Amino acid sequence: MKYLLKLGLAVFAAYASQSADASNLLVTPQWVAQQQGNEALVLLHVGDLDDFEDGHIAGAQHVDAHMDLSDPSSHHGDALVLELPSADQLHGKLVDLGVTDASTIVIYWQGDEITNATRAWFTLHWAGLGARTKLLDGGLDAWSAAGYPLSREVTAAKRGVLTLSPNDALVVDADWVQAHSKDAGYRLLDARSRAHYDGVSRSGGKSGHIPGAGSVPWTELVDHDLKFRDSDALASVLSDAGVVEGDTVVVYCHIGQYATAVMLAAKLLGHEAKLYDGAFQDWARRDLPVVTEG
Repeated sequence: MKYLLKLGLAVFAAYASQSADASNLLVTPQWVAQQQGNEALVLLHVGDLDDFEDGHIAGAQHVDAHMDLSDPSSHHGDALVLELPSADQLHGKLVDLGVTDASTIVIYWQGDEITNATRAWFTLHWAGLGARTKLLDGGLDAWSAAGYPLSREVTAAKRGVLTLSPNDALVVDADWVQAHSKDAGYRLLDARSRAHYDGVSRSGGKSGHIPGAGSVPWTELVDHDLKFRDSDALASVLSDAGVVEGDTVVVYCHIGQYATAVMLAAKLLGHEAKLYDGAFQDWARRDLPVVTEG
């Protein structure tokens, strides 16, 4: 009996720790304001450069999630869009942005660019900085709505020592999806719209979705103000798509951007998550099978 009690307490403690870690993924404008005097704070503004120059959170650095945080080869020709950069490429960019081994990183977005921000979050998570990277829930609009000021001053980043530890286990490819997506303990999810999932709208020249995938349009995870919904609502959406407790979710979308919002929501609920980074673009190019029914 004592053993079972200790085991139960250990499981509860592990769950509580996991939940606490997950809750730290999102921060409020009030939290950011309180941290602004902290030299370890690095604010990354994801959005258009002109908008950044018109007004941003004081001390923030501008970043383009597509151009700055992806493999340069994915910007040209018929290459897959938005592929992860090499560790060396990412290291140089993050050092230029002022990220160091001591940094607490807060990513926020402007306008409707939330999935660009979650893609930036995932990239840093993959690089081994996930424990120190947070998302400002609601983005710059939430900051302004809370009554905090904007700045037009561009602050020079302070470069320092940065160590990256990329975790390639967070990324899967088409071969992995074909071999393991239906294995017990994994749930494949499609983050695109229902129209794309059902085959009403085409993507990459194909209509439908990867066999076995459940549908979780990323837009169902946020409110009208682009804040993530509460845990009960998120759990309901994932449950309806066949996710059960303990599952690792494997997510794809068109090019690997929308999927990162679903990954973050899964992490908020304590699930492990992986990204099919080539996404439906890669699947379609390989001419792999698709279906139009769940």
